[in-house]
Amino acid sequence: MAEKRGSSITKIAFLCLFITTTMMFVLSSRGRPGLFDHKTMPAEKLLTVFNNGDSQTSNQSNAESSNGSNRAILANSEKQRVEEGGFQVTCNGNLKEPLKIFLYDLDPEFHFGLLDWKPQGNSVWPDIRTKIPSYPGGLNSQHSIEYWLTLDLLASEFSENPSSREAIRVKNSSEADLIFVPFFSSLSYNRYSKLSPHQKKRKNWELQEKLVKFVMGQKEWKISGGRNHVVLAHHPNSMLNARMQLWPAIFILSDFGRYPINVANLDKDVIAPYKHVIKSYVNDTSDFDSRKTLLYFQGAIYRKNGGFARQELYYLLKDEKDVHFSFGSVQRNGIRQASQGMHSSKFCLNIAGDTPSSNRLFDAIASHCVPVIISDEIELPYEDILDYTEFCIFIRTSDAVKKGFLINRIRSITKDKWTQMWEKLKQVEPLFEFQYPSKEGDAVQMIWQSLSHKVSSVKMKINKSKRYSRFVPRKRRGLRTRTK
Repeated sequence: MAEKRGSSITKIAFLCLFITTTMMFVLSSRGRPGLFDHKTMPAEKLLTVFNNGDSQTSNQSNAESSNGSNRAILANSEKQRVEEGGFQVTCNGNLKEPLKIFLYDLDPEFHFGLLDWKPQGNSVWPDIRTKIPSYPGGLNSQHSIEYWLTLDLLASEFSENPSSREAIRVKNSSEADLIFVPFFSSLSYNRYSKLSPHQKKRKNWELQEKLVKFVMGQKEWKISGGRNHVVLAHHPNSMLNARMQLWPAIFILSDFGRYPINVANLDKDVIAPYKHVIKSYVNDTSDFDSRKTLLYFQGAIYRKNGGFARQELYYLLKDEKDVHFSFGSVQRNGIRQASQGMHSSKFCLNIAGDTPSSNRLFDAIASHCVPVIISDEIELPYEDILDYTEFCIFIRTSDAVKKGFLINRIRSITKDKWTQMWEKLKQVEPLFEFQYPSKEGDAVQMIWQSLSHKVSSVKMKINKSKRYSRFVPRKRRGLRTRTK
């Protein structure tokens, strides 16, 4: 009887404890966000703000826009920001903190030395507060992204408000999200890929060999297996040797046309835009009727590999009265002629050549000429947040080479539809502008954003690689009896 009474008392005590605990939880939750408060939930869209200004680039500064207004580009053009814990939260739900980049202090022969810059004193970097080494123009500039990204990292050290930047340089690699390898590989290819009479080996190949030896010898590479390193190889022919050894790194590329899928892919790498070479269409007051040319293409017509469509389309379109389809190059005022032609055309063809991508797409965007993309294997920058169908026309190569298909498709697009796409082109144009100083929402900042999206995956891979230690334990010894 005493046992039953004791059991009942115990049950009552537990019941009272449960009720008391529940009441304390309910009372303590008052005055704070609910368990599923909308502010604690991740937003769905990624916000990017950029200045609606003059998109012409200069070596040190750009003209400010006449109205000084800001535009927000979202996948659905909505603006969403939330405040949480005193930090600004972007619409992907993450705290807006700069990407922390550790910059290898490579010898100038790998970067600004290729621009004939000579170091002063012990520093391997130019003092960009006094003078910035200039980059060559023409077709060289289209693959100049390593130059602009490196300048932006160097400039972050002198920023008055580093937290407002997309990326900042840190001096301790243990604090870094990513490790940046500042080799101007595209410039190296363009300038030193040919063998000089007195050379036994191309300088471009020598630099790649030295780079691989340096990078793979660093403790940062050995710790991560290279997964958190950023290597730039924007020119399709750059880093031809080193890419096969540095493949675990994040590559910044123009496309995957000349890479095996296990060496470069969207899972680990970033596609970056070309720098357009034609003149931006500043203060564009044109309209559908004032652009007299329906469809424009000027460039190399006879190409190898996937570029066979150019030749096919030339014979299909050359006799169309409002179509311009002709051979062209940068020589003999070719860039100026292309600028005039694109500025006065409604649609501009971007056809695959030797590789899936070309600078012609970004020239069209800068011209506000609606791009017509005929390249089945093309990958596009920022496509995780940009819907290119809002300002581009996509046509499969197999359809484009059918007689009458392409021209009929273009003629079927109404004036209102074209105007919508033209307006969208003017909105997205700043996202593809390279400039120094970099501005919020320009190409430099967008590339940093694209890299930031890779960080969590990189850290997960590095952490998983540490699961099983390579340490081999000493041979286990048996029990030993103590002898006197």
